[in-house]
Amino acid sequence: MISEFKAFIMRGNVLDLAVGVIIGAGFGKIVSSLTDDLIMPVVGAATGGVDFSNKYSVLSGTVAPGTSLVAARAAGANVLAWGSFVTAVVTFVILAFVIFLIVKWATRFFTVSEAAPAVAGPTETELLAEIRDELRRR
Repeated sequence: MISEFKAFIMRGNVLDLAVGVIIGAGFGKIVSSLTDDLIMPVVGAATGGVDFSNKYSVLSGTVAPGTSLVAARAAGANVLAWGSFVTAVVTFVILAFVIFLIVKWATRFFTVSEAAPAVAGPTETELLAEIRDELRRR
């Protein structure tokens, strides 16, 4: 059983998947930091100092105005945390764009250059004319 497990785990595609998952998790943290620490503060400054991560609407319960999202949830209020959703959407768009750029670069880098175009031969009509002429000679 141990030898079967070793054979399974040492397959190339299993190792590739494990490396991809680990790198993907690290990459996700980088994109989250980029969004939370760099992009959203700039968006907040452009919108007059709005902190989207703390924006919510109270659906039920009473919460004092100016209460943070964490405090509102701790008080038992049912909140719609739309600011967190906006941040998640921005994070997704950035992640999708970066992955698009990586795939585009990898495709260009790893694409085998096309073979030299074939020398243009006779057209179909010319071939049929040659066959006809050869048959006439016989």
